[in-house]
Amino acid sequence: MTRNEVQHSSLLLEIGTEDIPARFLPSAIQQLKENTETIFKENHIRFSAVKTLGSPRRLAVIAAGIPPMQEDRVKEIFGPSKKAAFDTDGRPTKAAAGFARSQGISIEKLIVKKKDKGEYVAAVIEEKGIYVRALLPEILKKIVFSVHLPKSMRWGGNDIRFIRPIRWLLSLFDNETISFEIDGIKSGNMTRGHRFLSPAAFQIKEIPAYTRLLANNHVIVDPLERRRIMTEKAEKLSSSINGKIVKDEELIETVSNLVEYPAPVLGSFPQEYLRLPKELLITVMREHQKYFAIEDIKGVLTNYFIIISNTAEQNSGTVNIGAERVIKARFEDAKFYFEEDCRKKLEDRINSLKNVVYQEKLGTLYEKALRVKTLTSYLASKINVSLMQKVERAALLSKTDLLTGVVREFPELQGIIGKYYATNDNEDAEVSTALMEQYLPAFHGDRLPETETGAILSLADKLDNITSFFSIGLIPTGSEDPFALRRQTFAVIAILLNKGYALSLKDIVDASLKNLKGTNRSGEIAETALRFFEQRLEPLFLSEGYGSDIVQSVLHLSAEIPLKEIRRRLQAVKEFKETDNYNDFLTAIKRVKNITPAAALPSLKGKLLHADPEKKLHEEFSKLKTEIESLIDGHKYSEALRILSGLTAPINHFFDKVLVMDKREEIKLNRLALLKGIWTLASSIADFSKLQ
Repeated sequence: MTRNEVQHSSLLLEIGTEDIPARFLPSAIQQLKENTETIFKENHIRFSAVKTLGSPRRLAVIAAGIPPMQEDRVKEIFGPSKKAAFDTDGRPTKAAAGFARSQGISIEKLIVKKKDKGEYVAAVIEEKGIYVRALLPEILKKIVFSVHLPKSMRWGGNDIRFIRPIRWLLSLFDNETISFEIDGIKSGNMTRGHRFLSPAAFQIKEIPAYTRLLANNHVIVDPLERRRIMTEKAEKLSSSINGKIVKDEELIETVSNLVEYPAPVLGSFPQEYLRLPKELLITVMREHQKYFAIEDIKGVLTNYFIIISNTAEQNSGTVNIGAERVIKARFEDAKFYFEEDCRKKLEDRINSLKNVVYQEKLGTLYEKALRVKTLTSYLASKINVSLMQKVERAALLSKTDLLTGVVREFPELQGIIGKYYATNDNEDAEVSTALMEQYLPAFHGDRLPETETGAILSLADKLDNITSFFSIGLIPTGSEDPFALRRQTFAVIAILLNKGYALSLKDIVDASLKNLKGTNRSGEIAETALRFFEQRLEPLFLSEGYGSDIVQSVLHLSAEIPLKEIRRRLQAVKEFKETDNYNDFLTAIKRVKNITPAAALPSLKGKLLHADPEKKLHEEFSKLKTEIESLIDGHKYSEALRILSGLTAPINHFFDKVLVMDKREEIKLNRLALLKGIWTLASSIADFSKLQ
C-alpha cells in the first residue's frame, strides 16, 4: 500500500458533564474545535476535518482523516557560534563536542549555518513519526483541559477545573476505545442519553452511529440540528393559530442550548393581560420564562406563547398546565407594578431624582437631567428652535422612569416604559416618544430616533455621558469600556450623519463640557474626546468603501466641520482620484506642500513678484481663489477640486523657472507666502499630502 493509499481513521471524544449553562455552550464548542486542531498540529498529526457538537450535558469532537502515523519532521537546533565551535585550524572544540553529544549525533554531522548576523553550528535531526494511537491518551487529556471559560469550577477534593463536573468520558479511534483517566473517571465506549427520557448508559461501537444513537435516546447533539428542529416545530405550532413567533435570535440561541430534546408546546394566557404594554409582556415571557411570544400577521401581540420543553411530546399537556400557571403569576406581578406606577405622574418623580446618585463624582440623576436639559436647549437652538420647549421637557422627564417599579424589575425596559407612562400622563406625543428614543441606537445597526425631539435628546444624553466620564478620567482603554462609551460615540456619529445636522463635533463637545461643574481642564478633555471620535470615524468611513489615503486626507477636519460635509468631501476626493488630471495635480500640489514652512510668513506683497512665472501663478491663483472658496462654502467640493486642478500647469512652470529659495530674504519669503496661500486653500478641502 502506498503512502497515498494509507487507511485514514476517525476519532471521537465526548466529555459528559453536569448541565452546562446555555451562555457558555457556544463558546465551549468553538474552543473545543480550535484547540483540537491546534493540539493535532502541535503533535504533527494530520486530519481532514474537525467537527464539534454539544448539548447541555456533553461536549463532543469528531476528527476525520487521521493517518496511522505522525508526520516525519526535520529539526534544526542551533548551538555555539562557529568561532566557539572550531579553533583556528578548523578542529572542533569541546563546545562543539558537547553540543553534538547533547543532540545525540557525531561531530561530523554538525553543519554551519547563518543566523542573525553570524554563523553558528547546527544539528539537523530527523524525527520519525510514531503511531498516532500511542499518542492519543495524552492528547485527549490535553484536549479536555484546553477548554477554559471564565466561570470554570472545581469539584470533589482535587484541583481539576472544568465548566461543570465531568461525569463520563467516551473515546473511540475508529472502533477501538482509547483508554485514559481524569479524576478517577476512566474513558470507555459508553455514553448516556436524555436525563429523564433515556437515563441508562449505552454503548457506541462505531463513530458514524454516534449522533443517530443519541437521537434514538432523546439527545440531539448537533446544535444546528437542534435549533432547526426547535424552530421548525415552533413555527408550525404558531401557524396553527394563524400567528408567528416574535423574532428573537438571542432567545432562539439561548433556548436551543438549554435543551437536549426540544419539544415546543403552545400555551395561552387570559386576554385581559393584553392591556399591558406589549414590550412588558414580551420581556416577562422572554427574561423570566424563556417563552416565545406570538403575534398575528399584522404584528399585534396575541395571548399565545410557545415554551420549548426538554421532554417527550406526549408530556405536552402537563407542560402546558405548568407554563400557563407560572406565566399568569408573572403577569399578575407585572400588572401590579404597572398599575402602581401609573398612579404617580412622571413629573412628580423629578424631585426624587435628587435622591439617586448617578455617579459619585458626577452627582445625582437630577443633576444629570439638568445637564441634559441645558444641552438639548443648545442643540435645539442650532437644529430647530421651535422644539426648544419639547426637548427641555423631555430632558427633565428622561430619567424619571428609572424610579418606577417596572424598570426596577426590568431594567431593559427603561425608556420604553417611560413612553407609556408619559402617554398615560397626557404628555406631548413627541415628548413621550423621545423618552424611548433617547436610548437609540442601542447597538451597531440599530434603528435611529425618528423624531427630531428624540434625536436631540439622544445626542444630548450620550454627549453628556461621554464628556462627563472623560472629565473624571474614566476613559475606555484596551478592551475595557464599562460605560459603553465607544458604543455611544458611534451612536452620536450615526445620528449626526443620518440626520445631516450642521453641527461640528468640537462645538457640541465644548457645549457639553460647559455643563460640568468644576472642570478646569475642558480644553484638554475636549481634545481627548475629539480624538476618541476621530478613532471611531476612521473605521466607519473605511467600511463605506473609501480608501485609507482618502480617509486620512479628510479626517483631520472632522472636529471642525459637520460630519455630513466630511462624507461629501470624501466622496468628492474619491471621484477626483478617478479623473485623468489627478496624478499631475497631486504631484504639483505636493511640491507646494514640501517646500512650504509650517511657521507664519509675512503677507504676500505683489510688488515683490518679479519673475513672469510667479506673476502668472499669482494671477491664476487670485482669479480662482474666490470662486473656489465660494464653491467650498456651497458644499460643491467636486467642482472646487476641478477648478483647483487648473493650477497644475502654473505651479509646475513656477517650480521649473523660479528659484524659490532666493538669496534675497524678502523675495524668498514672498514666494513661500504665495505657495502657502495655495496650500492653505487646497488643504481646506483635503490634505493632499496624505493622498497616493
